[in-house]
Amino acid sequence: MLLLLAEYLSQYESAFTVFRYLTLRGILGILTALAISLLIGPTMIARLQANQIGQTIREDGPKSHLSKAGTPTMGGALILVAIVISTLLWGDLTNRYVWVVLLVTTGTGVVGWVDDYRKVVEKNSKGLPAKWKLLWQSLIALAAGYFLYSSAQTPAETQLIVPFFKDVAINMGPAFIVMTYFVIVGTSNAVNLTDGLDGLAILPTVMVAGALGIVAYLSGHAYFSEYLHIPHILGAGELLIIAGAIAGAGLGFLWFNTYPAQVFMGDVGALALGAALGTIAIIIRQEILLFIMGGVFVMETVSVILQVASFKMTGKRIFRMAPLHHHYELKGWPEPRVIVRFWIITVMLVLFGLATLKSR
Repeated sequence: MLLLLAEYLSQYESAFTVFRYLTLRGILGILTALAISLLIGPTMIARLQANQIGQTIREDGPKSHLSKAGTPTMGGALILVAIVISTLLWGDLTNRYVWVVLLVTTGTGVVGWVDDYRKVVEKNSKGLPAKWKLLWQSLIALAAGYFLYSSAQTPAETQLIVPFFKDVAINMGPAFIVMTYFVIVGTSNAVNLTDGLDGLAILPTVMVAGALGIVAYLSGHAYFSEYLHIPHILGAGELLIIAGAIAGAGLGFLWFNTYPAQVFMGDVGALALGAALGTIAIIIRQEILLFIMGGVFVMETVSVILQVASFKMTGKRIFRMAPLHHHYELKGWPEPRVIVRFWIITVMLVLFGLATLKSR
């Protein structure tokens, strides 16, 4: 929106041409989303408290969590508002990739909002039934996959890229749509599973989004993509804006979500953020890189799968409780220790993932 205004005003004042620079708009996108989160946060938390929209705590979970009962939830709506406003202000609204990510993010956010609303406001412990939640997530992911596949202009836009190998690019064909489905739905639910401790999910999301934004910028730049042997996706650089908005909004939310949390993001935030990360990774053809950098999300998801499978097959549990962060809590680790160590693991994985760009 402001980009169009700046281009119009540049006819009369050349200083406005500076807003054409993607890096500047990326920084402004981060700062705008951060400012919106910090400014709106206190008011939103107060309204959630006034309307008694508080978190319910599982009785079979760690006893230290019982004191969190009643903490305002559905704070992920704050993140979505900041992301959408910042992207609309600084993004190129003629770019199809920007709209794909925005629509997937808001669409899954609505699914999460309905689930949260039923649990917290209507006091329905089941919330949105799992089959309906998965159905809506699936429809959104498949629609995104079909659009990206049918609108692809070069083979690189639908090839599977393998890190460490500069010449390995597998043509996916229609299977690209299936892969898109699994990446978006899988990442969406993985972030949701990770969102169980104060700040545990949001900072890894910020770090992974920031890294994906960097890769998106490089992918959209012909020289850098050729130098690093990564796919050149025309227009993908504009995803730096929305990735930056995710990072800025996430940092603003962390101000209120850090231990002890004043607000939880709920499914409205977790499902949306995970879907956003998955969609960006799909567009820039870096699904495996997302798998590496989002290793904490992967560990949390795998721990749940192993726990359920083990109990059904043997009647025994591998972990004291799943997802994995609860296992360490029940082993006696203080909550801040679990959170910070998972953050440190994410820092290492993100740096390792970025290093693979140069090792091709």
